[in-house]
Amino acid sequence: MGIEDDIRFIERVPTLRMLGNTALRILAIGAESRSMAAGDVLFTAGEPSDCGYIVQDGSFDVVAPSRSLGTLVVGPGTLLGELALIAETRRPATATAREPSTVMRISRSLFLKMLEGYPEAAYILREQIVGRAQQALTEMADVRAALDTRPGPE
Repeated sequence: MGIEDDIRFIERVPTLRMLGNTALRILAIGAESRSMAAGDVLFTAGEPSDCGYIVQDGSFDVVAPSRSLGTLVVGPGTLLGELALIAETRRPATATAREPSTVMRISRSLFLKMLEGYPEAAYILREQIVGRAQQALTEMADVRAALDTRPGPE
């Protein structure tokens, strides 16, 4: 894949597409491609994270330690480790390749340098995060309201 192909691919990721072509070019130039065999572990729950991964080809099982949510299967265009691009965190789940797969690794340092160089991209990302947080709060309030209106035990 050439740089232009990488940029078009990164544009498919909802969190990243609004950052603009110039910012995506920086990410495409600095990203690393990693190939994995079926059964290879991309990352393990609990380990420190310093990057995000975009699935280019193949698919991954993503399993949280509690397993109460089951296994999430993700494929091309999925961004794994979104929060790790902007903050020090630990992996909340384990990601294992289901088949031969390729990921694009974007380091936190690259992502933060891109945001420093393109403040308009940082502003857009901030607005996205705020919007998603507000939506989550609204959804939690809706659930709470639904629970509060249920009849209690008699």
